[in-house]
Amino acid sequence: MTSSSTGGIKTVLHPVSDTAKAKAVYTALLGVPPQVDEPYYVGFDVAGQHIGLVPGGGAQGMTSPVAYWHVPDIEAKLAEVTAAGATLKEPAHDVGGGRLVASVTDPDGNVLGLIQDP
Repeated sequence: MTSSSTGGIKTVLHPVSDTAKAKAVYTALLGVPPQVDEPYYVGFDVAGQHIGLVPGGGAQGMTSPVAYWHVPDIEAKLAEVTAAGATLKEPAHDVGGGRLVASVTDPDGNVLGLIQDP
């Protein structure tokens, strides 16, 4: 590995104001409970990535990138995460070649993207 290479995105941190509400959405999205569930941090380990929820992170100036999660059934996942408290931002639509994308926002307004490949 050269010095300009990366191992890819392994950790994504999201600032949250209500850990319980955020934890419900991310548990629904990821399909697993958190591996770290403390008042100061909630962390999920899934498919070689670590997703963290940082209580009060917004007050610390943290921002959230949009991460696109690959899912086998985008409509089912949209239904699951919105039932858990997410808000639909962009409904599923074909962006070419049968690839579907959509996005939701979690209770703190962080954008979560979803992708379903044909």
